[in-house]
Amino acid sequence: MTGRPVDSDVDLHVPRQRSELSEGPWGVLAAIAAGGALGALARYGLGSAFPHRAGEFPWAVFWVNVSGCLLIGVLMVLVTETWRAHRLVRPFLGVGVLGGFTTFSTYVVDVQELVDHGAPLIAPAYLAGTLAAALTAVYAGVRVTRLTTRRRRREAVARIRRTEPGEAGGE
Repeated sequence: MTGRPVDSDVDLHVPRQRSELSEGPWGVLAAIAAGGALGALARYGLGSAFPHRAGEFPWAVFWVNVSGCLLIGVLMVLVTETWRAHRLVRPFLGVGVLGGFTTFSTYVVDVQELVDHGAPLIAPAYLAGTLAAALTAVYAGVRVTRLTTRRRRREAVARIRRTEPGEAGGE
């Protein structure tokens, strides 16, 4: 282990990225697999709790994908801009849990099933609505997390400055 951050989406055509695999990907793969199992189980549970009939808008899948995208936006800001996270946090939570939780393959199958079951108006609304809502959710997750963490960092810096010896308000 080198202590370098691990990029969970290694491009094998780039020698520097390929070298990450020679260091042994087993920890990263285990983290992704464990996270993926948890995320998929959560999605399955929600899909079972909120099923939809053929021809109906698949709300459970819609909200799973939108909430997963929101959380991906939050997570990426936290692990890249805020925290000094363990090297397996991003593969476990981002690729594993949230990758297993979101299900854009089911989304595509649902669109086809809506068309096949005589819901030609719901299908394009679901197709476009999910895409728009998912992209908006990622953006919102990033923006809100950045605003929140910036404010907290400024407050922490202000507290430190107020308590520094020799400064106004300090000892």
